[in-house]
Amino acid sequence: MTATMTDTPPPAAPKADRSAKGSRWTLSRILLLVAGALVLISAVRVITGADQLTSAGQIGAALGLAVPIGLAGLAGLWSERAGVVNIGLEGMMILGTFGAGWIGWQTSPWLGLLCGIAFGVLGGLVHAVVTVTFGVDHIVSGVAINLLALGATQYLAKLFFAGGDAATKGGNPKQSPPAESLGDITVPGLSDALHSVEQHHWFLVSDLAGILGGLVTNVSLVTILAVLLFIASGWILWRTPFGLRLRSCGENPIAAESLGVNVYSHKYAAVAISGGLAGLGGAFLALVTSHIYLEGQTGGRGYIGLAAMIFGNWRPGGLAMGAGLFGFSDALQLRNGGETVHALLLLLVVLLAVLAAWKLYRKAKWQAAISAVVAAVVLVWYLLTDTVPGDFVGATPYVVTLLVLSLSAQRLRMPKADGMRYRKGQGK
Repeated sequence: MTATMTDTPPPAAPKADRSAKGSRWTLSRILLLVAGALVLISAVRVITGADQLTSAGQIGAALGLAVPIGLAGLAGLWSERAGVVNIGLEGMMILGTFGAGWIGWQTSPWLGLLCGIAFGVLGGLVHAVVTVTFGVDHIVSGVAINLLALGATQYLAKLFFAGGDAATKGGNPKQSPPAESLGDITVPGLSDALHSVEQHHWFLVSDLAGILGGLVTNVSLVTILAVLLFIASGWILWRTPFGLRLRSCGENPIAAESLGVNVYSHKYAAVAISGGLAGLGGAFLALVTSHIYLEGQTGGRGYIGLAAMIFGNWRPGGLAMGAGLFGFSDALQLRNGGETVHALLLLLVVLLAVLAAWKLYRKAKWQAAISAVVAAVVLVWYLLTDTVPGDFVGATPYVVTLLVLSLSAQRLRMPKADGMRYRKGQGK
């Protein structure tokens, strides 16, 4: 890929070998981390008796809640890899929910899905014009798009859903009439077999069965599309000349321009794709989660998607893990309430104790002491109570967001030119 952009010779073989070894080492660490987390969760389930922690229903719900967050995060990744901060993801998701609900109930849910994507692209193009062409601050533009999208969809909902045929079919100023289902997939035979193993509640084996069962039972077709988009995004951005040029616009647009890259067109393409992905996330909420457009449907998922993107260090794999974590915590508080969240307090104690030991090993004594004290407080809370107050349960996803961002902040590396204004020829 480098040879495509410059006249320099390709890197020497040893460097490539070291890079490949580094990639394999990173993958090994991720697999070890996932395996360790699974063993720990299984142990907490056995000790506390909270069998819903790894049930197929819990995993299926977590997957459904993670998809819109993941798509919003993927949208932010495309935009920020090209150097454009996209705080307007929430607004583009709102546009996607309205477009999908508006067209979905009148025609086909698949056309509604396409309309949701198109509305998101429209929001992305507005953001691109304002930031790339006119050089407006990216944060200001994103906040403006969020406000405009909210106001515009509220007005249009009153216009299209409050009377006529829409009202007779269940529409009102705050929601659209229901659309048909997009369909889902269950793997016959395998789903029932995994459910049978899950019901035995064996250590680790039943947990694996529950997790796999949730991934092969009643899986939406849009969920499968989202997984394919994650894989395609990783391949395009890191394995193609187009992706290399796009990422160079987010790292050093002046150098990219000097090598013949059209920085403006790549930024426009990235932000348009970003809007389309955010619109798809909104369409998922309207057509898969509830089958209707509903005012306030996004519930801040655009912002949580940005948090997942940051947690993932602007990489699709890490982003997927972050979205899964936020979806899992959201599903816990929606499905199980205070008792299951209470069981997670024990898991939090173990994680804080491990963090304290790690900080002590790294000679960060103050941070180790703080982690140990918090672990002790949470342990006392767990031992003296049987459930968690409802207000705290409802705040679980947001508490997880804050904890994850605070713990991962030290290892983050954003694109160097992310959010910076660029003008053609400014390096001359």
